[in-house]
Amino acid sequence: MVLRQCRTILSISVFLLLVLLVSVAGAQTLAEKVREHTFDNGLKLLLVERHASPTFAAYITIGVGSVHETSETRGVAHLLEHMLFKGTKTLGTTDFKREQPLLEAIERAGEKLDALRVRQDADPAQLAALREELNALQQQHQQFVVKDEFSRIYAENGGSGYNAFTSKDLTTYLISLPANKLELWATIESDRMKNAVLREFFTERDVIQEERRRSYDSNPSGLLYENLLATAFTVHPYRNPIIGWHPDIENLSLVETRDFLTKYYAPVNTVIALVGDLDFEQAVAMVGRYFGAIPPGTPVPQVVAEEPPQRGEKRVQVEFEAEPSLSIAYHKPTLPEREDYVFDLIDMILGQGRTSRLYQSLVVEKQLAATVSTSGAPGSRYSNLFVISAAPRHPHTVAEVEQAIYDELARLASEPVDAEELITSRNRLATDRLRFLKDNGGLARMLTYYQTIAGDWRYLIDYDQEVAGITAEEVMAVARTYFSPENRTVATLSKKGG
Repeated sequence: MVLRQCRTILSISVFLLLVLLVSVAGAQTLAEKVREHTFDNGLKLLLVERHASPTFAAYITIGVGSVHETSETRGVAHLLEHMLFKGTKTLGTTDFKREQPLLEAIERAGEKLDALRVRQDADPAQLAALREELNALQQQHQQFVVKDEFSRIYAENGGSGYNAFTSKDLTTYLISLPANKLELWATIESDRMKNAVLREFFTERDVIQEERRRSYDSNPSGLLYENLLATAFTVHPYRNPIIGWHPDIENLSLVETRDFLTKYYAPVNTVIALVGDLDFEQAVAMVGRYFGAIPPGTPVPQVVAEEPPQRGEKRVQVEFEAEPSLSIAYHKPTLPEREDYVFDLIDMILGQGRTSRLYQSLVVEKQLAATVSTSGAPGSRYSNLFVISAAPRHPHTVAEVEQAIYDELARLASEPVDAEELITSRNRLATDRLRFLKDNGGLARMLTYYQTIAGDWRYLIDYDQEVAGITAEEVMAVARTYFSPENRTVATLSKKGG
């Protein structure tokens, strides 16, 4: 039995060594293949030539997200994600010269309405008149609007996966195109950066209000997550939802939104990654031709608010007509701290997949929970959270599931992870990352992400080696340090009176 176990560990160790050799070799190749160029205006270009297929993936990441908003601008980064699909002075319009005066009239009417709406002595008749005036102007404006022109042009030229997303830390626009469409991409995206027009602002603001109602107010998981963050963070802006609170969205002004766009959505805060069938020198020349003369903009300021150490367990209960669930969050450091690597391994051990400890214990063996998972949240630029989420299986309760989770955390803190489980978890981390890096879009995304968040894309190269060096003792030490009652926040969701 002992001999068989030793052979198993040995074979796994050999497999790990092979994985690590492949990983390190891949990292070295990546280090050689990633070529970079920084333009005079601060724009950074990262490019990897891959000639397996005549396509390329393009990711544009601006290092500005909801964490950079103030109390006056909460929700603006998400709003701008929507607005930057609306077009420019040349795209999305039938005639910008004729459209512009109407846009100015809409802005004046919208500002008047917003100013009057917040007054307690507002005259209802005057409010109704202003709403009617704004609606009439917006209806008149529709004659100049060309819907979804970016999407149409990209689709007609073989584009796929055209999308965008806003996070706490950054904003990204992405597309995959045939290799001979690089100039088309550069034309469209540089025009978006230089000449964005915030058309349909007030109607889009209403759309986002509805999105908030759908994704948070009437969504049990969204509501629980939002309350978890707002409770776990007291000072740091990670506590605020990316979409903003209802009053934030309602009171965002076009002036504030335009100012935020002009300052930060600019070359000095932007990283472009191009991965695919491209030539580096030609790409540098092309990007320089279209983006090089754009003013650099204002560097995004560091968030100076620092979350104080938590001094006791926090709890929040959310009442909603849905099945009960809970989320438990522990404060933790972020990259490049050593503990962040350890938490990646803990995440794999505890909550990733059907072989994870929490799934096996709570779902399979004890049958206490219907679902259980772990994740890091809500961002990575600043110290963040390790979150465990679960839903009890009837007739078991949230309290039973919560205690079972604590039992597993205590086990992790007191018993060394055995060699086989540690190796398997490392291998899965390495394999998942390598699988992601094989795809052009996956590599482009990770290059822009780590260049923006870590300050250097080379974080990718050392990652597997760092994880490979994590010991069972380190896992225990981190679990003992961070999985303490005074460091946790518990959010539960239950039906009223439940």
